[in-house]
Amino acid sequence: MPDQPGHRFLEDVAIADVAFQAWAPDLAGLCREAALALLEVMIEDPLAVHPRVERRIRLERDSAEWLLYDFLEELVFIKDTERLLLRPVALTAEEGAPFRLDARMMGEAVDPRRHPVNADVKAVTLHRYRCERRPEGWFAEVVLDI
Repeated sequence: MPDQPGHRFLEDVAIADVAFQAWAPDLAGLCREAALALLEVMIEDPLAVHPRVERRIRLERDSAEWLLYDFLEELVFIKDTERLLLRPVALTAEEGAPFRLDARMMGEAVDPRRHPVNADVKAVTLHRYRCERRPEGWFAEVVLDI
């Protein structure tokens, strides 16, 4: 795992899906990287998403695995129901029982002229799903149903 937070896409993991790995020194950073990877799967240029609308996402779960999973699912749900693309602005995560996430997200409505679609993400799958703390930080592998 590299020293800096980041993410990368995986080839040949699933035929009709997209997979990525994300890593960061802490859980908040991991959630941020995973949210950015999700946005990058959905549209060609995530930087084209302007901060016009704010959404707050607060979650509490028994494990980091379900916290990250539910966070990504919430972003897909907001995209589907409100047609909003969101980028993380500020994220905090509390590790322990329970695990908590407080995410301030900014974004705007999907505009096909400014947000060419790469893929319509339908859901986060449990296929190969991992979220774990390692000696060097947090790591996740996520497969998205497109």
